[in-house]
Amino acid sequence: MTQSNEIENSNSTFSQILNAAARLPGVRIERETYLRKALRKHCTPAQIRMAIDESPAAAGIPIAIILEAANTSISYETSKVTGVSALAGLPGGIAMIGTVPADMAQYVGHMLRIAQKLAYIYSWPDLFDEREEVDEATESILTLFVGVMLGVQIAQGGVTKAAAMMAAQVVKKLPQQALTKGIIYPVVKKVAGILGVQMTKKLFASGVAKAIPLIGAVLSGGLTLSTFLPMAKKLQKHLAGLELAKPSVAAKDDPAT
Repeated sequence: MTQSNEIENSNSTFSQILNAAARLPGVRIERETYLRKALRKHCTPAQIRMAIDESPAAAGIPIAIILEAANTSISYETSKVTGVSALAGLPGGIAMIGTVPADMAQYVGHMLRIAQKLAYIYSWPDLFDEREEVDEATESILTLFVGVMLGVQIAQGGVTKAAAMMAAQVVKKLPQQALTKGIIYPVVKKVAGILGVQMTKKLFASGVAKAIPLIGAVLSGGLTLSTFLPMAKKLQKHLAGLELAKPSVAAKDDPAT
């Protein structure tokens, strides 16, 4: 097999896993519902409405409140994955996975849940529509988010470029062209290839527990605090530092500003 074929196959492997995970029950997060729940204790109805219609940054929500919401979401999702998950346990879920191992789809599904929540609280647009299939731009940005969580350095640059393009153009959607054919796409392909190689070489040869070097526990027994929490924090830290996340109007009494 040539190197180009190996890269293409590894890209396809990760794409299959990501798409299988995205179809599992409970994986997709409804942006409006999440933001309303995350901000309701600290923000006025007008702020929440603007956060939903525009973004938390455009609504001028203080950094301290955003950080608290992010930490709450991370704690909640970490608590869920350390217990027995039902995401891949439903008959419909298993049926949709197909040839992707259930444990791996479930694991990536948990990663996609926290990635969406962190993206929304840090002012990214809605990532999913009502279609069952994941569109190309969403698949690309989720690939980069997973790459950041798993320590793939070049993924950070891809996320930063996408955020900068949206911040500069004041748009409410992902930069479709850049993520699917333009300047960010080569980064996406490389990240997907890296993740796919890890999963292809280690998942099927050594079992699910060794699929990703950072994971040492048996996934079917539940993800542990020591693996999920650091990865979520890694993505949270990166998203928090982007221009897209900076409040348009800083609250005077915000101790973090």
